[in-house]
Parts: sequence; structure tokens; C-alpha cells
Amino acid sequence: MAIKDQVRDRYAQAARHVATGGTPCCGANGHDPITSDLYDKSQTGTLPQEALKASLGCGNPTALAELRPGETVLDLGSGGGIDVLLSARRVGPQGKAYGLDMTDEMLDLAGQNQRKAGLENVEFLKGEIESVPLPDNSVDVVISNCVINLSADKNRVLREAFRVLREGGRFAVSDVIVRGSVPAGIRKNVELWIGCIAGALEESEYHAKLAAAGFEQIEIEPTRIYKIEDARQFLAGKNIDVEAIAPQVEDKFASAFIRARKPIADQRTASQPCCGPDCCAPADPRRT
Repeated sequence: MAIKDQVRDRYAQAARHVATGGTPCCGANGHDPITSDLYDKSQTGTLPQEALKASLGCGNPTALAELRPGETVLDLGSGGGIDVLLSARRVGPQGKAYGLDMTDEMLDLAGQNQRKAGLENVEFLKGEIESVPLPDNSVDVVISNCVINLSADKNRVLREAFRVLREGGRFAVSDVIVRGSVPAGIRKNVELWIGCIAGALEESEYHAKLAAAGFEQIEIEPTRIYKIEDARQFLAGKNIDVEAIAPQVEDKFASAFIRARKPIADQRTASQPCCGPDCCAPADPRRT
């Protein structure tokens, strides 16, 4: 089964668990060191509990994205909709928050959460993050929460994010990154891949891919570094030799907030050379 199908099945199962009153926990004792304790109660107190339960992210991009009233936001891999709903509140009724997801069950759950929250400036779209169903230059901010690492074609995802952003638009995502070398066995394990580990990019590689897509002002800020005990909980019950793997994971994986900006095409600085015969030289009076 392809990675994409594995991811879709996992998130569909998580949505079904939440819809029936359960919790899609991934770690030992119902606690996942990656997805837990990411949101402040002041943010989520007025949101449906199902939105919080269905959150399988690794950060809180809405808290760091500096969203402004009237902006249009796109959440790549929106799941149960928590970051879309939080974004919608921040941009206000004059703004718009889109959520994009490929899983029908998550889209159904997100729609229910939207109705419970009573927010009208929200729209959930079915699609894949490698092919965003929005026009060029149509959003101000692209956010995502531990989803880009799940894609098998991250270059295409980043190019799509760049395409839909307006000039000067912001890329502001939470994702898992790798810090240093990692044993090949971890990256090849599908269970780890869909759990936000083996699909993660190395920090410098993430930076390079963003630059190749056209982004500038790139910053990668680790927000939660995982320890051996975190790995032991996460790997429990996955038929993996935890004692052998855990020491190799210590400090190697981290949640990070990743910022970048789409440049403004006509923006020039004083340090840039003259752009042509008409921008620096006096106008030729013979030209009409």
C-alpha cells in the first residue's frame, strides 16, 4: 500500500474514533509526546471538543503565524479543523479560512465542528496538498500542522504553497524536523512515517527546499525537542525494539515552527544595481 493510502487510512480511523466519542491517541497510556498539550485553554475553550480531540499536529501554527483581521488563510491537511477554526476567529468576519484535506471522514468531522462553532468565514476543501484546488495568488498565509512531513513529494507541496500565496504572503507551519543523521531503518518504517517521524526533513534540507520553491526570509525555530523517554512512549506497541531505537532518537527529532515569505516581484533595495536604461538614466526627450 502506498504511503498516501496509509496516511489516509490512519486519519480516517482517527476521525471515526473521535466521531464515536473516542480519542485517537498514539502514545502509551493515552499520551502522545508529539501531539499533546499544544493548545492553551483560552484558545480552545469555545471550540467543539471534537476539534481538539482530532488534532494530530505537532505544534500550534495559529499562535505563531501573526494572523491579521481580513486575511485569507489556507491550512494544508486541516484534519478535524482546529487550526482552521482558530484562524477564522483571528482573521475575523472580513477574512477567510480554508481547510484542505484528502480524507472524507476528517472533512465530515471538520464540517460538524464548523457548524458547532458557528463560524461562517470557513470553507473546507477536498484535495491533496500536492495539488491545491485554489487559484494562483489567492491567500495571504499558508499554515500546516505536522502534515507536510507526511507527503512523499515535499518539493511539490512547497511549490503549491508558493503558487497560491500572494506576493509578500507568509508560509507559517509547524512540522517535525530531523537534527543530524538518522538510521535508515527508522525512515523506512511506515508506521513511523505516518506518525510524523520517518518522513521528516533534516533541518538544512527543509531550508534548501523552501529556497528552491522561491521562498525567502526562511527561519526554522525548534519548539519541542524529543527525548529518549518521548521515543519510548511513542514507539510502544509498534513491534519495534524500543531499547535499540530510543538512544538513536535522543535530541534528533523536534517539532519546529517554520517561517518563510513569498517575495514581492517589484521590490528593490538601495543596494541593488540599476535595473535598466530607464530606471537610472534621465528620460530621453525623443521618446514619446
